[in-house]
Amino acid sequence: MFLAKKDAPGRLAALAPVAIVDIGSNSVRLVAYEGLSRSPTPIFNDKVLCGLGRGVATTGRLPQDAVDRALAALRRFRVLCRAMEITDIHVLATAAARDAANGADFLAAAREAIGAPIELLSGKREAQLSALGVVSGFWKPDGVVGDLGGGSLELNDVKGAKLGEGVTLRLGGLSLMDISDRSPKKAVKIVRDALAGTKQLKKLEGRTFYAIGGTWRALARLHMRQRNYPLNVMHHYVIPARDAADFAALVERVHADTLISIGAVPSARRPLLAYGAVVLDEIIRQAKPKEIVVSALGVREGLLFERLDAADRKRDPLLVAARELNVLRSRAPQHGEELCAWTDAFMRSTHLEETQEETRLRHAACLLTDIGWRAHPDYRGEQSLNIIAHAAFIGIDHPGRAFLALAASYRHMGPDEDVSPQIRTLATARMLDRAHILGAAMRLAYVVTAAMPGVLPRAPLLCVKDKVVLTLPGDLADLANERVQSRMKQLSRLIGREGAVRTVA
Repeated sequence: MFLAKKDAPGRLAALAPVAIVDIGSNSVRLVAYEGLSRSPTPIFNDKVLCGLGRGVATTGRLPQDAVDRALAALRRFRVLCRAMEITDIHVLATAAARDAANGADFLAAAREAIGAPIELLSGKREAQLSALGVVSGFWKPDGVVGDLGGGSLELNDVKGAKLGEGVTLRLGGLSLMDISDRSPKKAVKIVRDALAGTKQLKKLEGRTFYAIGGTWRALARLHMRQRNYPLNVMHHYVIPARDAADFAALVERVHADTLISIGAVPSARRPLLAYGAVVLDEIIRQAKPKEIVVSALGVREGLLFERLDAADRKRDPLLVAARELNVLRSRAPQHGEELCAWTDAFMRSTHLEETQEETRLRHAACLLTDIGWRAHPDYRGEQSLNIIAHAAFIGIDHPGRAFLALAASYRHMGPDEDVSPQIRTLATARMLDRAHILGAAMRLAYVVTAAMPGVLPRAPLLCVKDKVVLTLPGDLADLANERVQSRMKQLSRLIGREGAVRTVA
């Protein structure tokens, strides 16, 4: 028997889907999300590289072939939204439509094609939404956001949830290609002059530059492949500024087709790589950031974030996503919540120092501990690791992902297993130690509870002097078998104490 679409258990019932169509200078994209959430999950994502901004900087007009491709894409997106039963559709248009003499005519045709109103963003509005996308996607960001499109570059300062005043510059890849006569060397002076004196960049020294846009993501993907990086997750990929400048200089100097792993970049985007590299290189030279961090979230997610109420905006996006996966994939979601409180008490009793960030990562790991239970027991650790390491999480860096994935894997496979040497390279020695301890504690909790709620609040695990003690009430005394003793021994060895199981009347 097949379930009706509306009964699909893999979706969160409380959310109504929402779609954003982004008519950019290079691509026209549709992203449909499961709903308005602090951690929005895409259910469909597609784009067409139309090149609307090609030639606008020199001719002042959108090219007709690009207009035709964009309108065809919008008509297709309209049909897809109808198939997904999405009525909440927001359509945005950016630099190409804003700057072109025939932009108004195009927007009128585009409105008819997509069947929804279109918001034509000003440069400042685009910079604001890009910055909100970073606020949405990073936990307590601090730096300058740069959104490089085909037609323009938007810059804005961000610290926590506070935004600065945005600016837009005509330094998009297509624009630079046009006004430099397709010469990256000529583009260097154009970019240097345009960025000089930009007040947003004066605040960047020693801070983080958050890079948004398809061209910069393509550069980062090439950088990843060059390093043989163990994750294929773009969001929160970090490149030290010096390394980024060296790599940008390489991309400026050589033909794109000679770059390692160039096959990972669509052919239509390759001509823009050198111009994106020029802009990035000049930002690093002039502003001296400490690092470049890639953001997969930008204008679209900024718009979603703006629509949330104040309480939802303050929620932790990582914990929201972990709780959603816990609800969708665990045997008993309440067990994960109880595991958070159970390990809170345990960690306090160990007197092992735990930072605020380590606590939130531990809570996320507890919520995700049981999401791989449907796999064969021999593969639950591997499946959990792969799901968590590559999940569409936001508000977490790559070392944090490694911690969550390793803790879940150790919970299933045991702390002595040689789990994913590649993923382990992303975690610090301290993180690896904490992943072993947490995995062992969750492993003990499983044999005491069968991953069901109601047991852990009655069975505290605490360090008392030189012992780590699991206390069971009398009606649960029969749980104290050899398997529990074995797992107590594993855990106690990791924290340098003797394990004991006690029962009380």
